[in-house]
Amino acid sequence: MNIEKIRENFPVTKKMIYFNHAAVAPLPLSTSAKVEKFLKDYTTNGCLNYPEWIKVQEETRALAARLVTGNPEEISLVKNTSTGISIVAQGIKWQKGDNVIIPEGEFPANAYPWFNLKDKGVEVRIVKERDKRFHIEDFEALIDKRTRLMSVSWVEFATGFMNDLVALGKLCRNHDIYFCVDAIQGLGIFEIDVKKCNIDFLAADGHKWLLAPEGIGILYVSKRVIDEVHPTFVGWHSVDDASDYLPYHFDKMRKDAKKFEEGSPNLLGTFALNESLRLLLDTGIKPVGERILQLTDMLAGGLEDLGYKILSPRGEGEKSGILIFSSGNPEKDARLFDYLSGKNVFAAPRGGGIRFSPHFYNSEEEVRTVLDLISKSNL
Repeated sequence: MNIEKIRENFPVTKKMIYFNHAAVAPLPLSTSAKVEKFLKDYTTNGCLNYPEWIKVQEETRALAARLVTGNPEEISLVKNTSTGISIVAQGIKWQKGDNVIIPEGEFPANAYPWFNLKDKGVEVRIVKERDKRFHIEDFEALIDKRTRLMSVSWVEFATGFMNDLVALGKLCRNHDIYFCVDAIQGLGIFEIDVKKCNIDFLAADGHKWLLAPEGIGILYVSKRVIDEVHPTFVGWHSVDDASDYLPYHFDKMRKDAKKFEEGSPNLLGTFALNESLRLLLDTGIKPVGERILQLTDMLAGGLEDLGYKILSPRGEGEKSGILIFSSGNPEKDARLFDYLSGKNVFAAPRGGGIRFSPHFYNSEEEVRTVLDLISKSNL
């Protein structure tokens, strides 16, 4: 991996040390260029080349399928993670007394859609955190005959803990319950096989580790269960031949994941996601993830040497691209965060400390610079 060459595609590196990909990532130059080319075509030619644009949409669907080891017909291009999870939550036929299981401290995108089922009589059960981790036996302890679905974050945003999707998926399948994953904090930087993990539903926005803009994301719905999810929103794109406007043929609803794309697509976002997915897949998801873990390991070791406590679990199979650390003093942490911001180091206050989330284009030299700044901060 030629890091110097890769860094040329990220002009943000010329202005700051960007360790905040768990929030909103900067766009690669190649992604911006693809969007600009699309906008120039749109501005100059109107919709003359619309068929070519739709080809890009379908290419993007195929790239997303490769990313999750699924099939294109199982991919819906959606607005964001919340939209994807809400499609699932509102599309399942619930019965009063059913329950859903989620971990404690989930990002609201994987909590509010389930809380919103209260009027349907659906209970949300919360798995308690232990030592910044979630344990399989604690999930299993909450399952009963009325449990219909379990929904977890692949990586927890406020701790960096990576849930064991293979084990959780097996648990769900053994109990015949749906398995849903909010994948936004892991997708694009770690390999995943939705079939191996027995995942029924997976959602992720593009604006974090996928290096795409806000407002474009993916929803995976397994062919095994797709007929069990009714589209809450429908429109002209919901039917087999969307270009055949009249007479109406509402009886010919799509059978694949496109049935959740009810209207005109976000083509600008789709073009951006297309290029960013190509970049990550061409680089290789495995080496991308390995590099990110190398950088976070380097940060963790250096911070511990400086006397800081690492709050994120760092064992094999549980660590991620998110690293949260603390001095043990919230006021000192706040001053350090402000100090680093003033030195053009972009991070985030999260999880009771400061959250670093570097990507594969970040460098070892940047890590050394940040550690040196912290050592000289005198806070």
